[in-house]
Amino acid sequence: MADNKKHNIVIVGGGASGLELATSLGQELGKKSLAEITLIDATTTHIWKPLLHEVAAGTLDESEQVEYLAQAYRGHFRFRLGKMEGLNREKKEIYVSPTINDKGEELIPRRTFNYDTLVMSIGSVSNTFNIKGVGEHCLFLDTTSQAFKFQKELFESYLKSYIGKDAAAVKPLSIAIVGAGATGVELSAQLHEVTNVLAIYGLKETSNVKLTIIEAATQLLPALPDRLALATQQQLVKLGVDLKLGRRVTEVTKEGITTHDGEFIGADIKVWAAGIKAPDWLKNLDGLETNHINQLIVDSTLQTSDTNIFAMGDCAACVWPGHNGNVPPRAQAAHQQATALAKTIINRLRGGNPVEFVYYDYGSLVSLGKYTTVGNLMGNLMGTVSIGGFIAKVVYLSLYKMHQVAIHGYFRTAMLTLSNAFRRSAYIKIKLH
Repeated sequence: MADNKKHNIVIVGGGASGLELATSLGQELGKKSLAEITLIDATTTHIWKPLLHEVAAGTLDESEQVEYLAQAYRGHFRFRLGKMEGLNREKKEIYVSPTINDKGEELIPRRTFNYDTLVMSIGSVSNTFNIKGVGEHCLFLDTTSQAFKFQKELFESYLKSYIGKDAAAVKPLSIAIVGAGATGVELSAQLHEVTNVLAIYGLKETSNVKLTIIEAATQLLPALPDRLALATQQQLVKLGVDLKLGRRVTEVTKEGITTHDGEFIGADIKVWAAGIKAPDWLKNLDGLETNHINQLIVDSTLQTSDTNIFAMGDCAACVWPGHNGNVPPRAQAAHQQATALAKTIINRLRGGNPVEFVYYDYGSLVSLGKYTTVGNLMGNLMGTVSIGGFIAKVVYLSLYKMHQVAIHGYFRTAMLTLSNAFRRSAYIKIKLH
């Protein structure tokens, strides 16, 4: 810093942790011209990943999207559109691939960005476990663009089945979801609500959509206690969702899904929500150490095997002391890691010591849309407490509000919440285009 050269911090990935970190560093360092902070992401807008199932169902208000350029202006950091494709640790450079539009035209050429401190926060993708046909015939909910693609296909399939050329067929529209974790369960409940709303809007007098969840384990929602998982299971059955538990998928075709016991489950729309991994290109990233699912291995300060490179969120493998494994890939973990890493980087510039990241598990919550919310809260005073209904819904909402506060501040978050409440009273409940 003696030559007045600004420290160059590059953050790759604008998910929950990446955007929170860029905003925090921008306010603390960028605003005071103590460092240059650059956020790089392959998309132009941010949506909190736990809400992607609502995007897919068409029920999320579009005002929940955050424009990176606008956030960068307010947050005193720079945003650059692009997808990272390589790293040169010796030169401290990252390489970003060209940006191509739908017509195949190059909008932005291949670029090189220099860094003094690099933070990898690129999230995760679905783990297909190399099962035949998954990549070709399933939809995924890893990114906002994939969620919008699902929403478009859902609405078009509904129109075709009940108004268009397939309207005379007796067979209902069928949707199969592979994976009974939080994403699969929440999506199934959201889709049930959406199909009923479509019927109310007059596309059909009654909804006639068959929803199926396929899960290799014998119980859904492994993160929740058995009692809550069973209560959720009973609620889904009550809604008419067909649960295929203890069924391992062996092949996916255009017509449907085959399980290990030979059962064939026909489906018009197939969604893969079973397992995650970090993107494959991370395992060959200029010698950085990774694990079997491509996550960058980090120490207790979120530092990789390179002292100038850190990783957080779903793409990082951080040991959880006292537990058999790593910190789980949850939104609350990403939020806590962004907070800890912001302190470490600020200390790093001031010649101080890094901050040890300690993960506090506050429990798990699963929302079944308008039907119910269940989960368990963890604390030092009361231990583990199971909650449900209205209280669980409020706590579930508060997790998202914490993320909004981290990037918008308290006042703007309050105004957004109030605005959205008024919008919901005037606009339709689902996106119809």
